[in-house]
Amino acid sequence: MSATEDRVAGAGQDEAVIYDVTSTGVAVLTLNRPDRLNTWGGDIATAFYAGLERAEDDPDVRVIVLTGRGKAFCAGARLGSMGSVTQSIGDTDGGRLASLIGDRQPYHLTTLCKPVVAAINGSCVGIGLTQALMCDIRFAAAGAKFAASFARRGLIAEYGVSWILPRLTGWGVALDLLLSGRTFLAEEAAELGLVKEVVPPEQLMARVMAYAEDIAQNCSPASMAIIKRQAYGDATREVADSNARSEVLLQESLKRPDVIEGITSFLDKRPPSFTGLRATDESCGTGKG
Repeated sequence: MSATEDRVAGAGQDEAVIYDVTSTGVAVLTLNRPDRLNTWGGDIATAFYAGLERAEDDPDVRVIVLTGRGKAFCAGARLGSMGSVTQSIGDTDGGRLASLIGDRQPYHLTTLCKPVVAAINGSCVGIGLTQALMCDIRFAAAGAKFAASFARRGLIAEYGVSWILPRLTGWGVALDLLLSGRTFLAEEAAELGLVKEVVPPEQLMARVMAYAEDIAQNCSPASMAIIKRQAYGDATREVADSNARSEVLLQESLKRPDVIEGITSFLDKRPPSFTGLRATDESCGTGKG
């Protein structure tokens, strides 16, 4: 039994996404349709976004980890039978496609207050790749397969992957992956900057949880929320505008108790005790701006 399977043992095995929170403040969302390689469908989408909302609104949650159960992280969209595919294509108002994707889209991960860490345990393809790339940090199991296979299915670069991929790899690499739709392994993904580390499969969750727990225990939730807003918002700003905004945010941060706690805990050589966040808290803001 893998570390992921061991962790979710005893949880609701029929749930499309298993939601679990550790005592250290890490919420783990596990895609739980291993029989179909966790292919994305309405059942996963509904449970997934509900889980994210639950984690965002829980002040005890500091970090979110996303992974899959079984052999795949998410092997693309659930295509189903040829008849269902034809129906979806023929649906001119997009209703069936919307029910497959869910009421939100992958870039929603970039708008969350809390850091999201992907533990890519296996195949990461299509919309599964897009979801993983929209996470803030990615770890992958050795040998996991990746593919931006849209062109090989007659599709386009969907749901923001053409925005995030060049920012992670550069234009040349992004166009190679998008235009060829080729399959590549976790080891190459690390070389291209798509994942932080490649870990033996049996050690993946232990490594990711250690990383997530370190952030949860030692980093200010308010600081992390604002840094996320800066990073994604500044991606489309001029450097002077970005610098000016950072000065305003810095002045605001100096008024919060987390600064005093961060400094005094460092001087006292003890772990910091930062206050948790809810989605409605001021530090979360109203988006990426």
